[in-house]
Amino acid sequence: MEAPKAAKKRKFTDKSLPSSILHSADFTDSKFYQELLDVERKLDWTISRKRAEIQDALGKPSQTTRTLRIFLSHTVSDQPWQTAGQPAGEAPNFETGQGIPSWALKVEGRLLESSGRSRDKASQKRFSNVVKHLVVDLERDPNLYPDGNTVEWRRPQAVPQAGPSSVDGFTVRRTGDSPTKVRVMMYLEHYPEQYKVHPELGAILDVKEESRIGIITALWNYIKINNLQDKVDRRMIRLDDKLKALFRTETLAFQQIPELVNHYLSPPDPILLYYNIKPNEPPPVIPQAWDVEIKMEDTSLKSRMNQVILNTSSETARDIAKYDEEAALLAQQIQNAQLKCTFLEAFATDPADFINKWLASQSRDLDSVLAAGPSEGLTVREEELKRSEFFRLPWVEEAVAVQEGLRMASRSMI
Repeated sequence: MEAPKAAKKRKFTDKSLPSSILHSADFTDSKFYQELLDVERKLDWTISRKRAEIQDALGKPSQTTRTLRIFLSHTVSDQPWQTAGQPAGEAPNFETGQGIPSWALKVEGRLLESSGRSRDKASQKRFSNVVKHLVVDLERDPNLYPDGNTVEWRRPQAVPQAGPSSVDGFTVRRTGDSPTKVRVMMYLEHYPEQYKVHPELGAILDVKEESRIGIITALWNYIKINNLQDKVDRRMIRLDDKLKALFRTETLAFQQIPELVNHYLSPPDPILLYYNIKPNEPPPVIPQAWDVEIKMEDTSLKSRMNQVILNTSSETARDIAKYDEEAALLAQQIQNAQLKCTFLEAFATDPADFINKWLASQSRDLDSVLAAGPSEGLTVREEELKRSEFFRLPWVEEAVAVQEGLRMASRSMI
């Protein structure tokens, strides 16, 4: 036999108080309670709107500008000024390079943390993560130094699991004791990808280097500011003299803008750094440094947004729902108590008049229960009254007397 199911507990959700309580002199704190409810509604609406804005922002690329500090330095070994005055050792080993004058160029870099920015260790990028392509050119005589005067590194698309994922710098080692001029050419990894704008288009939009979306946005703003949209068909753009000379057309469809802009974009210029290596002198103690701005994805901002979204735990949500239910239950109890108080006050003032009004109210309620509408209920009530008149006819009283006499006679015989 199955156990009977427990009755589902009714939950009250309305925490507001009726106007009779709000305007009553007995409940002086009801207005403060209503103001508190209004503040709570505004706060809930603001939190919901901000959550929606954050969720919408998480789906869009967020970028920030960081500073990349690049260091160039060198070390020397087995140079004549280092070995002078030392006892003669083993002969130079040309296979291992031991004893042969040489130098090593170091190219290093790190991202600087801006003031007021929280340090995000999980997403901290290293030097090789922000460099796509690196070329080191050595100005040396290839006949004397045939081991290669150009060193090139490209970041692989997929790094093997066994190898290191990223490094903080690169080292170029070469043999020699003569001064060498070095040119370092570097292409950085921007987010979003940056492009160099054609000089003529850049002069019109006042943009030299920007992302593709940024350039299209700048062109669209120029069109809106100069009111170049067609008056009838807003999808068509009537170019002014500057754009006509550049695009060589008079009208342009809105959907053609991205494709047209691509023809005026080119890869950005590389970063060029120059350095002098003098093996016949001790290397500088302090390396040379350059600061370069780089646009990156703002992972710190996205992590903070995710924390805001996930900050409300399930336990906190349960506590809030519990307190809301308790507040709604107390509001219902106050409303029931106020109804009882009004009922008893009216009864104590004039009991007879109250009972008459209450009976009339109950009679109207009975009419509503017995019929679907007020007109139909009135008809049924009148029919009942008509039928009751039958029992008030003259013969009824005589019949009742005869029936009562027979009942009394039968009792006396017993």
